[in-house]
Amino acid sequence: MCGIVGYVGGRQAAPILFDGLEKLEYRGYDSAGIAVFDEKIKVCKVKGRLANLREAAQKTDVSGTTGIGHTRWATHGEPSGVNSHPHLSSDGTIAVVHNGIIENYEELREMLISKGYTFRSETDTEVIPNLISLCYKGDLLDAVIDASKQLRGSYAICVMHADEPGKMIAVRKDSPLIIGLKDDEKFVASDIPALLKQTRSVYLLEDNEYVVLKAKSARIFTEDKEEISRNIFNVTFDHSAAEKAGYDHFMIKEIHEQSKAVRDTLTGRISMDKKVSFDMLDKKDIENINKIYIVACGTAYHAGLVGKTAIEKLTKIPVETDIASEFRYRDPIIDKNNLLVIVSQSGETADTLAALRLAKSKGAKVLAITNVVGSTASREADFVFYTHAGPEIAVASTKAYTTQLIAMYTLALFLAESRETLSQAEIDIYKQGLLEIPDKIDEVMKTEEQIAKMSIDLTKETDVFFLGRGLDYAVAMEGSLKLKEISYIHSEPYAGGELKHGPIALIEKDTVVIAISTCAWLKPKMDSNVKEVITRGAYVIGVASEGLDDNDYRQKITLPRMNELFTPVVSVVPLQLIAYYVSTAKGLDVDKPRNLAKSVTVE
Repeated sequence: MCGIVGYVGGRQAAPILFDGLEKLEYRGYDSAGIAVFDEKIKVCKVKGRLANLREAAQKTDVSGTTGIGHTRWATHGEPSGVNSHPHLSSDGTIAVVHNGIIENYEELREMLISKGYTFRSETDTEVIPNLISLCYKGDLLDAVIDASKQLRGSYAICVMHADEPGKMIAVRKDSPLIIGLKDDEKFVASDIPALLKQTRSVYLLEDNEYVVLKAKSARIFTEDKEEISRNIFNVTFDHSAAEKAGYDHFMIKEIHEQSKAVRDTLTGRISMDKKVSFDMLDKKDIENINKIYIVACGTAYHAGLVGKTAIEKLTKIPVETDIASEFRYRDPIIDKNNLLVIVSQSGETADTLAALRLAKSKGAKVLAITNVVGSTASREADFVFYTHAGPEIAVASTKAYTTQLIAMYTLALFLAESRETLSQAEIDIYKQGLLEIPDKIDEVMKTEEQIAKMSIDLTKETDVFFLGRGLDYAVAMEGSLKLKEISYIHSEPYAGGELKHGPIALIEKDTVVIAISTCAWLKPKMDSNVKEVITRGAYVIGVASEGLDDNDYRQKITLPRMNELFTPVVSVVPLQLIAYYVSTAKGLDVDKPRNLAKSVTVE
């Protein structure tokens, strides 16, 4: 991982590669490089940001009309110029960029060394060009197919050969790759934003499909070299949506976009005069469902925790929420009467896709909640719900998370209405509550200046604790994650009642505790937990609904009154703002935090 761009045509490749890689910076990376062909393959690659690569490229010859580029997020081997992509075969005739993990690279490396091939890097990727070289008998497609059959793991690969100028081969397995189409030019990328400046016409590749790219053609083949016909997918979202539009960072822009994103996600699905619509899902699809699994990673997992509470409360269907990277390794009990809900902003998260495939192999129906039209999850699931968040560029998720929450609530109401577990009057109350959420978010955004000033005092902290009960605990988990992701401050979330079972030993004078309280019937319990830490000298910041904010907080952020089931969509907003303003006050790279990637396509 993390970003791939390729070009074949009549223009100079390097500027196109740089532009595409720039649009993929949001995915997170630690080094970058390009390879271009002009009589021979020329490589330029460096540790660090694209600015470093641009500077290095000005000092070397990177002319040529065919090229590949890559931004790397280190897995095998430390971040360095040597370990960054593209990688060359020993003789320098083959260049490769690769996203994913080659699980059997050590045995392949030993085999290739025994045959005289040499290696310069510590990466798993470097076996690929050498293996293709070993398989090469005059036809690059044949060589890539033969080499791919020997690879175990996940990969999206783009290959050039010095003996076949004006040609590029691409293949994917469990890692996203798309092909851009434009007159006498063709493009490759790991995500759509990389190509928007060049074209909106793309092919979406499936696993084990090989593409032969030339300036005037893009032909897709199976591993048996049978040609595949593919419909063109036309990208519709606005290129300007992936720009900062005057904001200092993408993250703050995306925080401000949340009320619109929520409104867009609700439109056409929740209205007072119609039944709840859940896109592809129909009443008959869920008649026999007796259990639901929600499987996701990171922020999406936190959305799943809220979804579990909402679905069980409104439908009485038992729900399990699982971390995707653990799900399939516990041999879960799944059958045809189960519904697996996978949640992934990108629709390309490797662990989540593995859970999807496991569930389908056991006969369960799979629903994907994703933000990316045409993503692998959306294509492989039985049903798909698109969150209309628009492009989310900052690595730390904000508007994708809040729209995932809306998807969970919509699913819960759809199930309740279809299975008649609520009266129409009760459903209407919940519908009204959902439709009010965008205005509630706008109301919370009025506290931004207060939060910005308050956050300056948190920059010196090394540890922060988040407390919550019920749904507030799920929000505490998300708030804690945001803070550690972009400010690098160690933070931990705890259920309020668990505080006295160990963590309270860490509370001392001026320890920062952020306490979330939006549930009236849990207020007495939460107040007790807050008093426990105040007694021990903690500096408590309260994030509480109006009427529940009367505790002895040092600082408080008051939230508007609303249906308590839906408070997570609103209460998370100040926590996002705290994380953002602490990070900016520390002078950190908010949109591209260290060691993190936007789309995690490896296990």
